[in-house]
Amino acid sequence: MDGIVWKCKAFDTLTNFELYDIIHLRNEVFVVEQKCVFQDADNKDQQCFHLMGYIENQLTAYARLVPAGVSYNYVSIGRVVTSPLFRNAGAGKALMQQAIEYCNLLFNKQTIKIGAQLYLKKFYEAFGFRQIGEVYDEDGIDHIYMLKEQ
Repeated sequence: MDGIVWKCKAFDTLTNFELYDIIHLRNEVFVVEQKCVFQDADNKDQQCFHLMGYIENQLTAYARLVPAGVSYNYVSIGRVVTSPLFRNAGAGKALMQQAIEYCNLLFNKQTIKIGAQLYLKKFYEAFGFRQIGEVYDEDGIDHIYMLKEQ
């Protein structure tokens, strides 16, 4: 998707406005739209990089890039989210391409592990992820673990 301006920042370099944009988008989609009551502020953000895609000052797409040892023994991409206003326009694909590229750059092409919502399995397979393990429930939504080996 053209027109997205990408930023990737460590937590302590985020501006107040960027942090607010991230919290707002994550809450809009995960809490309100998906009706999941969960503790989004999980004390991992401070150790992660934050990939933000903006179109005209509006946060369009976001992912949290997690170093190995924080969530899993592997590098991880989490809190993958696109604004409802930009769905089905390629923002999600652009986000995952950028997230993988930044993980490779930041973490030296290590294996990436994700906890994916089951209905997005084919989406992630298109980026080289493969399912490992069985379906599990997280906050009332079926999930699977997936790996992308580099």
